[in-house]
Amino acid sequence: MSKSSYLTKELRQAIGLLSIGTFLEYFDLFLYAHMAVLLNDLFFPPADTHAQSLLGAFAFCSSFVFRPIGALLFGYIGDNYGRKVTVVITTFMMAVTCLIMANAPTYSQIGIGAAWIITVCRIMQGMSSLGEVTGAQLFLTEATPFPIRFPVVGLIMVFITLGILVAIAVAALATSYGFNWRIAFWVGAGVALVGSMARTNLRESPEFADARKRLQNVADRAKENLDQIKKRPFYNQPVNPKTAWAYFWIMCTSPVVIYFVYFYSANILKKMFGYTAHQVIVHNLLLVTVELFGWAILRTYLTRFIHPLKILRLSWMMLFLYVLFVPWLLNHVTTVWHLFLVQISMVLLRVMDFPAVPIFYKNFPVFKRFSYASTLFALAYAFAYAITSFGLTYLINTCGYWGLLVIMIPVLIGYGYGLNHFINLEKVAERYPKLPSWDEK
Repeated sequence: MSKSSYLTKELRQAIGLLSIGTFLEYFDLFLYAHMAVLLNDLFFPPADTHAQSLLGAFAFCSSFVFRPIGALLFGYIGDNYGRKVTVVITTFMMAVTCLIMANAPTYSQIGIGAAWIITVCRIMQGMSSLGEVTGAQLFLTEATPFPIRFPVVGLIMVFITLGILVAIAVAALATSYGFNWRIAFWVGAGVALVGSMARTNLRESPEFADARKRLQNVADRAKENLDQIKKRPFYNQPVNPKTAWAYFWIMCTSPVVIYFVYFYSANILKKMFGYTAHQVIVHNLLLVTVELFGWAILRTYLTRFIHPLKILRLSWMMLFLYVLFVPWLLNHVTTVWHLFLVQISMVLLRVMDFPAVPIFYKNFPVFKRFSYASTLFALAYAFAYAITSFGLTYLINTCGYWGLLVIMIPVLIGYGYGLNHFINLEKVAERYPKLPSWDEK
């Protein structure tokens, strides 16, 4: 089979549907996050400055702290009924929540009920986005061969970042030119609904479909039903606890960096430089633009030539060294551009599972892959965002900017441990340090 034939028309269609769906999911998810300064005043009761700070942290975290519940739900669906059905359900869920938020009454109209409506929608959006990104990445991991698997799966992160970029752009319009923010949610809901229907045309990922077929064949030969077969050892292949623990730490670092760069730094801009909400949003728009091209697109492209784990190891080493100097740099910030350079450096060096997502996923058994990957992802993000969003303010008030290191150094050490574990697994499988060839699975 020629190399070009690996990207069949069907696979290209799947890549398009999954990428666009992920873009919409993260546009809808982060639209509220970056417009919180405006929307919190509409849907939550009035509060003083300190309460508003806590309210902002709660509004941000509400879409992440309940993700483990979504991970258990969608993990079960994904591992028992397929990857396809999961991405269809998550897109439909996001459409429904966007429609509700687009028409939600404000606090001045119905009181505290408005806050509950928005909070429940944010929780549902967080659960939906987790199932979406895991389902899309896992589908493409199992459907795409080496070596194009890495850049193809990397496209999901590119479209996630693009979705966040467009969400911030809409937030900038809403805070500057009076653009009706409800229109954005209406459009997002409509397109997500169309996308969920379009995704029903996807075929199941080949690896999962083949595994299900083999399982059914065993059941037919043994003249037993699937529930009995699922009790057999070959179906209940155990997950290596060290691998699960390593992946948890792999996923903890990115939330810490994201929260500091995009949300805590907003407080610095307001307090030190008197930035308005609109100016903060435009500032973040520039940051995400650099992140899209200098981080998401560049790293996706580099996986065509460099092993993804090599990219992550180099980025981790550079980030670790840089973080040691960040408190000193922040103490000497005198202009907005000084802070911008600190933020950009952390964004470009940020580490997570991308661009080595397929490597991490493939080290979990096929019938437990969705459940474990999504649950560990959810737990890591909930843990990291919770300790960062609520702990960072206290630590910096107590220790100055050196308090950043109390959170960042431990998670970076954990990341190094997790990365080393997966590098060793790839070495044993003889897939490191060279990129896999077309003939490998």
